[in-house]
Amino acid sequence: MTEARERSRARGWLYALRTTNPPPGRLDAVTRWIVVSRAAVLPMTLTAGLVAALLAVGEPGLDWRWLALAIIGITLAHLANNLHNDLYDTSSGSDSAAYPRALYAPHPILSGLVTRRALLTAIVLVNVADLAILVVLAVARGWPVVAFALAGFVLSVAYTAPPLRLKARGLGELDVLAVWGPLMVGGTYYAAVGALPWQVLLASVPYGLLCVAVLMGKHIDKIGYDAPLNIRTVPVMLGERRARAATLGLMVAFYVLVSASVGVGALPWPALVCLAALPRLVKVWPYYRRAAPDEAPRSFPVWPLWFAALAWVHTRQAGALLVAGLAVAAVAGI
Repeated sequence: MTEARERSRARGWLYALRTTNPPPGRLDAVTRWIVVSRAAVLPMTLTAGLVAALLAVGEPGLDWRWLALAIIGITLAHLANNLHNDLYDTSSGSDSAAYPRALYAPHPILSGLVTRRALLTAIVLVNVADLAILVVLAVARGWPVVAFALAGFVLSVAYTAPPLRLKARGLGELDVLAVWGPLMVGGTYYAAVGALPWQVLLASVPYGLLCVAVLMGKHIDKIGYDAPLNIRTVPVMLGERRARAATLGLMVAFYVLVSASVGVGALPWPALVCLAALPRLVKVWPYYRRAAPDEAPRSFPVWPLWFAALAWVHTRQAGALLVAGLAVAAVAGI
């Protein structure tokens, strides 16, 4: 009986990690916080950390302790950002029962999963843990680690919070490119090695573009909700049709930049295994060439997110293949 209960609980965790939604039935504490923290999207950050880690393998000065701490640190920072955005957007009135955040998955506060106080407490605890990691890395590697961390923190908070509110000013997409590209990959690499060559900064951009593509898809899905609130994301400013074309351009640019990075020696040639994700892009392409369906397809867990889900499927596979190629290069010493 206990074994069956444990299997059922594990299946619930996997379901929440896969869909951002809780499984039917009563929630245990772990599943509740998987949903509240939107842990399903944390692999985006883990992939950025792995890109940095595999580029660092074999480099002089590599310290696996600081590398591991840096990856934990950026993952906690992403988690804290998820929690902070939900808290601020609820306080400002941006999130409501009719807004997509409360439709594609239960909103932490609006759905009653946690109280505002519990969410704030979680934000404080995660940030305190991240601060402790920062102190250790700063002692080990010096002030550049602090610069990377502060830049990431400021951009993450400024994404939704005043006075900058980058998301509402059409700068949220650029924010994500900077954070998931040079700041996460470059910062993690620096913490691991103690240096940051230009090749690593260039190599960080392709995966950053994939993350922006996911955000663009999400903002396309939310055009009808954001425009009346004067939240001027890039898709709101471009219009849906041009935004869909721009998102496809970002996906194509990923492959172009990976190839260019290999050409100039910023990435090892096995990174080209990511080209095996092109058939996935071919499948996604026609969906981006037309409007979203009027109703949710059967068994589609994150509706009304449509283009975001399509972009995420492509990003997940392309990112995983990029990591696989870098792993081959690291093992082979290429």
